Amino acid sequence: MGFKVDLLLIIKIGVSGLKLNYTKYKEIFEGKKLPLAFVDMELLDENIHQVLQRSKNIPIRIASKSVRCAYILDYIFKADNQFQGIMSFSGSEAVFLSQKGFDDILIAYPVTNAEVIEDICKEIKNGSYINLMTDKLDHVHLINEVGKKHKVKIPISVDIDMSVDFPGLHFGVWRSSIRKPNTLKSLLEEIKKMEFVSLDGVMGYEAQIAGVMDKVEGKWLMNNVIRSLKKFSINKIADKRKKAVDMIRAMGFDLKIVNGGGTGSLESTIKEDVITEVTVGSGFFNSHLFDNYRTFRHQPAAGFACAINRHPDKNIYTCSGGGYIASGSTEKLKAPLPFLPNGAKLIKNEGAGEVQTPIIYKGKETLKIGDPVFFRHSKAGELCERFNKLNLIRNNKIDKVVPTYRGEGMCFL
Repeated sequence: MGFKVDLLLIIKIGVSGLKLNYTKYKEIFEGKKLPLAFVDMELLDENIHQVLQRSKNIPIRIASKSVRCAYILDYIFKADNQFQGIMSFSGSEAVFLSQKGFDDILIAYPVTNAEVIEDICKEIKNGSYINLMTDKLDHVHLINEVGKKHKVKIPISVDIDMSVDFPGLHFGVWRSSIRKPNTLKSLLEEIKKMEFVSLDGVMGYEAQIAGVMDKVEGKWLMNNVIRSLKKFSINKIADKRKKAVDMIRAMGFDLKIVNGGGTGSLESTIKEDVITEVTVGSGFFNSHLFDNYRTFRHQPAAGFACAINRHPDKNIYTCSGGGYIASGSTEKLKAPLPFLPNGAKLIKNEGAGEVQTPIIYKGKETLKIGDPVFFRHSKAGELCERFNKLNLIRNNKIDKVVPTYRGEGMCFL
């Protein structure tokens, strides 16, 4: 494979030989303005390697929402040619990435603004491949009308619902409206009538496998319930996807893309014969939610540092900032996780705050005013929504500083 970094060294020495200790991280950022965000490039390299190993030889589409930094996206692509294409999270982001030279962009969510679709048409005219997601006839009509206006045939994909219903339980996410075969067939029949769209792909995101943790500390019963539900769901998901793909092809559509998976479901998704590619995003930075899976463990490649600005009591240290709470359902795991110095913990009654975050620390490190505390965000790409820059670490120093989307003046959602 085309991996040019010092990966063999990383594999040999293992995680314990890397820079995962407070003193070295503190020295790296000595004198820097805090808070700041960082990526440990050696740990990112380790995660890239693990993603390649877990995906076998299946092409990997990078989920940009879990990265949100053009430099890092480009870095991952250059690591190995198994990385092919981007899964974008917004139409405007797809245009931005296309204008920066990225190609083969699949937008994972419907674009419902005609002006944005017009911008996409311009990129397609300039030679970019951008594919728009649909699951309703309304989406397809709008895309077709804009394509007609600009005389551009626009690639589209259909998003198939991959949730599984058990008695009293909807196991999955409320995403696509294509939940039954007759709904898909009706949509396909209408797509065939339209001149300015080209059905190139089908996507099915098995969120209940990829995005549901099954090894959460202190939740033995829930973990076992989740594992059982996952086990019973996997075959149903594969069957649903195969039937959808078979129907689409039987109706005369030539599919270039059959996309599935996520960081948490690679092992099951790659076994499906109809799959042409899998999607990976969070596995690169490995935000702390992804510590809670039974079948894999990636490395903490990205995080942020906040400065201690108060010491109100013994073993209590208050940091400036830090309240970067992740999206989704409200729960403890959506808060940032203090991870260096080892043993630091949030205070239950305060959590991570808007302008200050107190921690409890009883370890061996001597902490003083101005010292950093290092945190990991709960969800990977959302870290970059809080910071303009990423400090890239290599060989125990800041090797490079690069802009996030936010640092380039971009906020897409």
